[in-house]
Amino acid sequence: MNFQVTVLKILVSYPDGFAVMEDLKRDMAILATSGRDWADRTRRLASRVPDLDIFSQGLVERISGGWRVTAKGRDILEFMEARPAPSEPSLTSLVNETSQPVFEIAPLPQPAERAKPRRERRERRREARERARANAS
Repeated sequence: MNFQVTVLKILVSYPDGFAVMEDLKRDMAILATSGRDWADRTRRLASRVPDLDIFSQGLVERISGGWRVTAKGRDILEFMEARPAPSEPSLTSLVNETSQPVFEIAPLPQPAERAKPRRERRERRREARERARANAS
């Protein structure tokens, strides 16, 4: 399993591309134990970007106890997932570009059926933490 591709894939699945470390670790563990399909897929995606380094290339930023995928990270992930074309743009120019991305990708809306249970879980965890703090006092 390619760690860096997995991080990108996990982050783009979250609203605003941000996930706290606890959620990242949980999702990473699930994918790591999901079998060969995921490992083969991440290996295939990583082969499209051999020198991938999500932090030094500015694809992921560390903020407030979590990580967020940048627009450049979304662009690279889209490049990795696209079907290879005979005349595709140079990957080096995409990764090393310091100006605006070659193309702007609008964030995809989170499907309602996935967002609602996630929101409910977060709310239940928040309520449980508040109850635990109140009981500890």
